Amino acid sequence: MGKYLLHRILQMIPVVLGTTLLVYALVFALPGDPVAAMFGDKPVNEAVAAQIRAEYNLDKPFIVQYLLFLKNALTLNFGNTFSGQPVISQIARAFPVTIKLAVMAFCFEAIFGVIFGAISGLKKGKWYDSVILIVSLLLISVPTFVTGFVAQYFLGVEWRIFPVTAGSNPGFLDLLMPAMVLGSVSMAYIIRLSRSEISTNIALDYVRTARAKGMSNTKVTFRHILRNSMIPVVTYLGQDLGALMGGAMITEQIFNIHGVGYLTYQSILKGEANTVVSVVTLLTLVFVVCNLIVDMLYALMDPRIRYA
Repeated sequence: MGKYLLHRILQMIPVVLGTTLLVYALVFALPGDPVAAMFGDKPVNEAVAAQIRAEYNLDKPFIVQYLLFLKNALTLNFGNTFSGQPVISQIARAFPVTIKLAVMAFCFEAIFGVIFGAISGLKKGKWYDSVILIVSLLLISVPTFVTGFVAQYFLGVEWRIFPVTAGSNPGFLDLLMPAMVLGSVSMAYIIRLSRSEISTNIALDYVRTARAKGMSNTKVTFRHILRNSMIPVVTYLGQDLGALMGGAMITEQIFNIHGVGYLTYQSILKGEANTVVSVVTLLTLVFVVCNLIVDMLYALMDPRIRYA
């Protein structure tokens, strides 16, 4: 297990480097001049513009800019924004908000996805199985921004159950509706995945053998069916936790949440490559660490799994 863990950690290095290089190249290739955009409608002062480009290394070739970014990133020095604020302070304000939103969405999709998926899988063919499948298909088919606006209108404006927007310093209640919207699509996938795995495992020989030995239906369900059916679900959840943080951009825009997605969107508009790549680097680290934790959980859930 230790050798496998070291191997996976070493694999994380090229993943992070490749992701940051790709994102930096994409931001570098964006049309327009971010320095000229800082002047707005006023004429560009070439002397001041040259000074700004030199300060932010914008006058250097792409590969030099990228290497300088990597050098500074090793010490968590991501540079400054065009407004003069440290990038790390911007991230420090935005990251906790997105983490709270992602964790709430993760809990929502995991709890309700597994519960409804288990009900649907154990009672396959019943009328509530059909209802759950229809609702899950509807959630998958409808785009997130449509779900967000519908929830915002009915739950926020018409029924006044939740706040319509969250703002820059949201609390639990402010993030509850955005978390439900963010986790709704993943919850639908978990429902269908859980249903498929449970309905398959329930008909296998080891389940029939356990019941033939006199084991109660409750023990068979929890000890054999659900435990073996949850391995693909855990895989999906582990990957989705990182994806939730990266995919919160649309939800944060709808509900005016000043998190990582909001910060990334504003930075792209301003052409601030350092901020965009810094955020993506941290999100990539979260994603690969979540996948590493999921791989470690495999051995706990299924003793048959062994790592070479």
